[in-house]
Amino acid sequence: MCQRSIKLINIIQKRSHKNECKQKHIELADVQIDVKLKLSALWVAVMFLYVYGDILSFFRPGHIEEIIAGKMGPFPVTQVGLLTAAILMAIPSVLVFLSLALKPKVNRWTNIILGVLYTMVNISNLIGESWAYYITFGIVEIVLTLLIVWSAWQWPKQIT
Repeated sequence: MCQRSIKLINIIQKRSHKNECKQKHIELADVQIDVKLKLSALWVAVMFLYVYGDILSFFRPGHIEEIIAGKMGPFPVTQVGLLTAAILMAIPSVLVFLSLALKPKVNRWTNIILGVLYTMVNISNLIGESWAYYITFGIVEIVLTLLIVWSAWQWPKQIT
């Protein structure tokens, strides 16, 4: 009788221990990402989309011939046109670094203003566009630049 009681107590204890283990729930930690890192990563993503969109455009029938003929989209290739394109691409490239390096107040307003500007640029790039891949890239670019504006607008405040 005593051995049966001991076995029964052991079984009950084991079941109780299993239930305790099942009740414990381990969750993954949700690490807060600094707004500067978010902004930098968003500009990197925007730049990748710009590059991939341009690379895929080379596969559009007649596109390379247009380039050889001196056309950049609907515009003739000129020094001013290429300089404008270079500046438009240099700004987001530099913002990858500046988003990490600038002081918060300047950083916030720089990202809000340029995020809005590049949202407008991305919208204008879609006017008259009919290729699905380019529209897809454009929509994602718009979402990302709006996320840049939103993230900068929501910059965490601290009491000094």
